[in-house]
Amino acid sequence: MIGKLKGTIDEIGDDYVLVDVHGVCYVAHCSSRTLGRIGSAGEAVVLFIETYVREDQLKLFGFMSALEREWFNLLQSVQGVGAKVALAVLSTLTPSELANAIALQDKAAISRAPGVGPKVALRLVTELKNKVPAFAGEASANIGLKQELGEGVASVPVADAVSALTNLGYSRDQAANAIAAALKNGGEGADSAKLIRLGLKELSR
Repeated sequence: MIGKLKGTIDEIGDDYVLVDVHGVCYVAHCSSRTLGRIGSAGEAVVLFIETYVREDQLKLFGFMSALEREWFNLLQSVQGVGAKVALAVLSTLTPSELANAIALQDKAAISRAPGVGPKVALRLVTELKNKVPAFAGEASANIGLKQELGEGVASVPVADAVSALTNLGYSRDQAANAIAAALKNGGEGADSAKLIRLGLKELSR
């Protein structure tokens, strides 16, 4: 099994990169987000690899981080999600954005990925919501609050404050982050008006 490739970029295609490792070139299929970040032909590259072995093929999938690779496998644990759809989701959302969307049960954000319809998006947020904290990465700090908002069990002041900020045009994720910061900066026990004020202050920074 191949777990990681360290080499030089030989060629970048529409959905793959050819990595030259000491004269042997490996084809690694990647998300469009990864292909846009890895560099250009001739440059050094390190990819975390997921190896697929089937009766009629051996296929490598490449990722910029171990966390992205973990999400690739986690997404495929949901019925109706194969490698192609998982890569489409990771092309649309970073691991942190994906964790936030699932925690908030934001089906619309996940549905932006090609090939992901409302039913698949619903299955993703339903089946993965309890697994999100372990895969949140950079989003882990506020993931608990976002899960409470997604499940409708957040306190009334918090829910009202997030709703007010989204009505002002901020995304639900931006609003949740702002209110989470407001709670840490003296907002514990505050009413919705104070949280909105503190949240707007956070968003203006």
